[in-house]
Amino acid sequence: MAVDPAASGAVLKRERVRDALLELIETRRPGDAVPSERVLCARLGVSRPTVRAAVDELVVAGLLVREHGRGMFVAAEKITQELVPERGALTVPRAKGVWTSRVLEFRTLPAGARVGRRLRVSPAARIRYAARLRLVDGAPMAIEHLHLPAGLVPGLTEAELEQGDLYEHFRERHGVRVSEAVQSVEPTVTTRAEAELLDVPELSPALLFERLTTDTAGRPVEYVHSVYRGDRYRIVSRLALGPSAPRAGGAEAAKGDHHPGFPPGDLPSHGPVSFSAHGVVQRG
Repeated sequence: MAVDPAASGAVLKRERVRDALLELIETRRPGDAVPSERVLCARLGVSRPTVRAAVDELVVAGLLVREHGRGMFVAAEKITQELVPERGALTVPRAKGVWTSRVLEFRTLPAGARVGRRLRVSPAARIRYAARLRLVDGAPMAIEHLHLPAGLVPGLTEAELEQGDLYEHFRERHGVRVSEAVQSVEPTVTTRAEAELLDVPELSPALLFERLTTDTAGRPVEYVHSVYRGDRYRIVSRLALGPSAPRAGGAEAAKGDHHPGFPPGDLPSHGPVSFSAHGVVQRG
């Protein structure tokens, strides 16, 4: 198939502009101004549509922000989570920033069929449901929806959901010792309501996490699904390639201070955490 020279040239021009913008971003700090599209056109010798297309791409990627009437600026740094293989396990260093929580909703209700299947309880069984807005350095980062068997944590309070280590509260105040979690992640976009809470445009890229946590007796104690901002949160994997690399397929055991979808303070205190690399998560 013949390649259209005009189309190819347009792609290469936009890539050149994108590279120039990335170099500008790397030499500036978050919040610093970036030259206007008009200045960039003159400096790079390209048309306004070419510059705008490259800028649009970097805005969607969360590297640049536009402020009406003010111009373009370098976006805040992404919260990076690195997955590091070590001695056959997946160790996860802490994510950056100070994490806090704000409870949006907290009530007791029937589990329903979908949550009941995950927690292995009757659809009529009572659960404690909580929705939390997770913030990093005061900026909204994620929305968490927690479902807990009411009989395991009958005295759980709203203060425990907002302050301190939730799993430590489970252990110290409710006698529940978490041991293992299986978690999946997939791309999604924000709904209008999620976008308002996360302070992003509707249909913005996001990461959807789903986690099922069990205790030392193998009982499900927590089902969580969370939506993380795609423009501020990313996961970086460092892979060991060679004879000692783990076998493909199956979930790897993991230990560490913070896991994707586990903001600091919310992680199992005992045992490994497994990450599922497959499966489809149904939202709801």
